Amino acid sequence: MAKWTAQHEAPEPLEGPVVATVVGGTIIWFVLFLVQLPFYGWFADRGMLWWVWTPLAGAALGLFGIWYARGREAAIKRHKEQQAAGTGGAGAAGAQ
Repeated sequence: MAKWTAQHEAPEPLEGPVVATVVGGTIIWFVLFLVQLPFYGWFADRGMLWWVWTPLAGAALGLFGIWYARGREAAIKRHKEQQAAGTGGAGAAGAQ
């Protein structure tokens, strides 16, 4: 088992424009839905309606993702502000 044990620490996670990425993905899913909607009958004739509804489900999940990512960004910002003000709390002291 030692063969698969990491020999170094994992790097810090990369942070990027998370909200913008989720918004972009949501828009792409919705555009895919709109592009396929005129061909509804073609998909229905072949028993492939899931091709129409999958992008709509992706767009709906993207809306949840936007809400979640915005809340996450706000929580990270609040945490950084609390640390800067010196009121990090027990979580910051226990991380040493």
